[in-house]
Amino acid sequence: MGDHRSIIAIAFGLLVGGLVSADGLDDQPLLRESFDADLQAAVENRIAGLGLTGATERRDLCLTLVDITDPQEPRVAAINGDHMMYAASLPKIAILLSAFVEIERGRLILDESTSTSLTRMIRMSSNFDATRMLNQIGKHRVNQILQSERFRLYDPLVNGGLWVGKEYATGSAFQRDPLHNISHGATALQTARFYYLLETGQLVNPRLSRIMKEMLSNPGIEHKFVKGLAGRGGIKIYRKSGTWRDWHADSAIIEAPGGYRYILVALANDNRGGQWLARIASSLHDLVVPTRLASAH
Repeated sequence: MGDHRSIIAIAFGLLVGGLVSADGLDDQPLLRESFDADLQAAVENRIAGLGLTGATERRDLCLTLVDITDPQEPRVAAINGDHMMYAASLPKIAILLSAFVEIERGRLILDESTSTSLTRMIRMSSNFDATRMLNQIGKHRVNQILQSERFRLYDPLVNGGLWVGKEYATGSAFQRDPLHNISHGATALQTARFYYLLETGQLVNPRLSRIMKEMLSNPGIEHKFVKGLAGRGGIKIYRKSGTWRDWHADSAIIEAPGGYRYILVALANDNRGGQWLARIASSLHDLVVPTRLASAH
């Protein structure tokens, strides 16, 4: 309950501190213009070393790594970055974004009930709270926000992206994505864009961005990336994962000692996918964080 009180306290600061529109922020580098050949080669070598090249060739594994140690000069590597897959609960970050867009516009109040629901939706992946917030925002409103010119987190020109077309409950989809007929979908690169836009203050105003990021902290489910990074000293993980049958997804901002920061997103369709993601997180961490720091306790 203390976490929720701290989030509410930040929200109160928003009321007295005024609002700054994300539309007024300075332009940041575009991730699609920030691919780094050396990082790309290193990622491909690590994936080969893990025995997962075949999975990427079958498009059963998609991933994006973005070194944002200097957010003004991001370094991007991706394998199947624009391949859209079913992503289970990962697209709950789209509900989170939509809620904060509506809060910023005064259409939704960030009271304790809303804060608690959003936090449970992210940290514990509560389907009840995700469905509650989806209906409170408006089912079709979420996808409108994702497709808006402001965000373009679902963009047909790059094969889609984040999509929420079904409640996180029994029942039929209300709006499958127009390209792939997926109910809860994502691409690795568009998901990485979500985190980069959050980290650089381009989603909502700075104070709301801080609250959003706080909700992504302290993950309550210790698998996939969290499992793979267990024992790494001093790191902080801001994360949303997803699992359904053989579909496994994880996404995070990871902050490490020494000021190192990176975004990692991976999507898999295999019954071993959860293990893959844990191994990927452990291996790719060392591409951004020097080994001496990565192994420090």
